[in-house]
Amino acid sequence: MNDFTLGVEEEFMVVDPVTRELTSHDQKIVDAAEKIYEDQVKAEMHQAVVEVGTSICKNTDEARAEVTKLRKTVATLAGELGLRIGAAGTHPFSHWQHQLITDHPRYSDIVNELQEAARSNLIFGLHVHVGFQSRDIALHIANEVRYFLPHVYALSTNSPFWEGRNTGYKSFRTKVFDKFPRTGIPDLFQSIEEYDSYIKLLVKTNCIDNAKKIWWDVRVHPFFDTIEFRICDCPMLVNETMAFTALFQALCAKLYKLRMQNMKYITYTRAFINENKWRAARYGIDGKMIDFGREIEVNTRALILELLDFVDDVVDELGSRKELNYVHHILEHGTGADRQLEVYNKNQSFTDVVDYITSQTLVGVDV
Repeated sequence: MNDFTLGVEEEFMVVDPVTRELTSHDQKIVDAAEKIYEDQVKAEMHQAVVEVGTSICKNTDEARAEVTKLRKTVATLAGELGLRIGAAGTHPFSHWQHQLITDHPRYSDIVNELQEAARSNLIFGLHVHVGFQSRDIALHIANEVRYFLPHVYALSTNSPFWEGRNTGYKSFRTKVFDKFPRTGIPDLFQSIEEYDSYIKLLVKTNCIDNAKKIWWDVRVHPFFDTIEFRICDCPMLVNETMAFTALFQALCAKLYKLRMQNMKYITYTRAFINENKWRAARYGIDGKMIDFGREIEVNTRALILELLDFVDDVVDELGSRKELNYVHHILEHGTGADRQLEVYNKNQSFTDVVDYITSQTLVGVDV
């Protein structure tokens, strides 16, 4: 039986509490954190970003404890430097042109190759790993789970603003990231051998130097025995991070269970799934998505409720019902994007939005 272990990575913005602009922490947060948690707090391409990652967690309870602990650590260390951290997919008004790139050969190579697409990629995401004992099974599950990515993404939308503009999107983060190659919903792969051959050909022909430069919304991880979900904006609240983590884990467990019963979920082409992804980016949970089985438009909220019903029979075994129940709270009170827009619309103030993000980031975190 597969254990569906978890790993959670969050990317936070580093904010100047006076100007509310993104600011470089000059890797001081990372250096200080290294002394407490080896390799769990890392630098990113831009110096205004700090990434945290849990160790391998057996269940959502362990994951929650680590996610909370890591938020507390980076918030405390930032505070000692006179800075704040914030959790959202984009900063409401800072311009990427003013942000420093981390001095590291890996980032220099990416910027050299991708140019402005890399320099402007000032975005913040959530990555959730779900463990599998077999890469072969992981690939089959990754093929099937692609259909559900827009549903979870709609719940996670948390980036309505970009460079001081209301973009009209609930998640503009993916529009920024789309400029990179090898992003978005992946194609179907019939076998792990076909997937590995694809990677080998890209390496052989100098498209990439390693498989980590495949930045799809979901991927069988090149080095870990996990499926890695990369589609979500960084959630404002720990409760949201945990709801999405629980949902991805439950989806993997449900699809695995079907496979063990010689059943499978129907797979759709990238072109179809992209239609729903676009709607999720634009409207969040307030729009409609396509139910491809019935070939009709359905309210996104209704499809998310159907998704919760779909995974319901594996949730208690995983011990994640409490975390998953938070999805109902999001459906009722709005996503991070909805709440950011609500704050902005009161006074047309982006600094109010930044203050809201930085305060919400620490809700439930004992700092």
